[in-house]
Amino acid sequence: MNDPVTSALNCDNLIRMALAEDITSEDVSTNAVIRTYVRGKVQLICKQDGVICGLPVFERTFKLLDEKTAVTFFAADGDEVKSGQLLGEVEGDIRVLLSGERTALNFLQRMSGIATYTRSVAALLKGSKTRLLDTRKTTPNMRIFEKYAVRVGGGYNHRYNLSDGILLKDNHIGAAGSIERAVMLAREYAPFVRKIEVEVENLDMCRRAVEAGADIIMLDNMTPEQMKEAVALIGGRAVTECSGNVTKENIARIIDTGVDFVSSGALTHSAPILDLSLKNLHPVEET
Repeated sequence: MNDPVTSALNCDNLIRMALAEDITSEDVSTNAVIRTYVRGKVQLICKQDGVICGLPVFERTFKLLDEKTAVTFFAADGDEVKSGQLLGEVEGDIRVLLSGERTALNFLQRMSGIATYTRSVAALLKGSKTRLLDTRKTTPNMRIFEKYAVRVGGGYNHRYNLSDGILLKDNHIGAAGSIERAVMLAREYAPFVRKIEVEVENLDMCRRAVEAGADIIMLDNMTPEQMKEAVALIGGRAVTECSGNVTKENIARIIDTGVDFVSSGALTHSAPILDLSLKNLHPVEET
């Protein structure tokens, strides 16, 4: 994967947790019919057109069960794949192939679905200056995988978690008492290298956020007309982001507003999986 965010060091514990969820003590179905080691091979087949993503995680799932498992891929993360395409083969202890199948496919299908959906949304912004961002609306314990899938699909990552950046939303502002006080307190507390983003819901809040010195202004649930006015009001004094129920179906309305970024929770919380399958399992002779 060649990506520090999705390195084995970061991912192994999460994959092990997923395996433990599926195998609390043993795979009783497999152990009932396969009592001893038998070497086997199974094919990874695509059943739907899309963008493949998560192949290293798929492979790692089997290797955590048995390091001797051999995985061969005929595609790479980010490739556009077709229904019926042979994507790879997994060879090893048949008990491992059967026990790891569902967990490995769960990761691969979920990540590929996000990459596929993200690419289709990003394509709608092609030719504009606006970049597509994800959010923290991710599946618990799947964020590292889902945000990687967004990048593979052509999107960009917003902050990874609450430790990663300052975003003052409506409740932060309410707790502080005002936009001005919230920004002031954030400036006092945060290291000088940290940028401060403020969420605003109308033009008056936008003006106040600019005057308070916000580095990034998030235009939340505004109409396209309001966004255009807000971008003009900001006049380059802050980076602009818009958000609020942005989906593939309505993102086109944002293209002409002039915002720098658009964030969409739908990339991770609403993308359907890509249909994939492990088929044609059969014993093979030892080489």
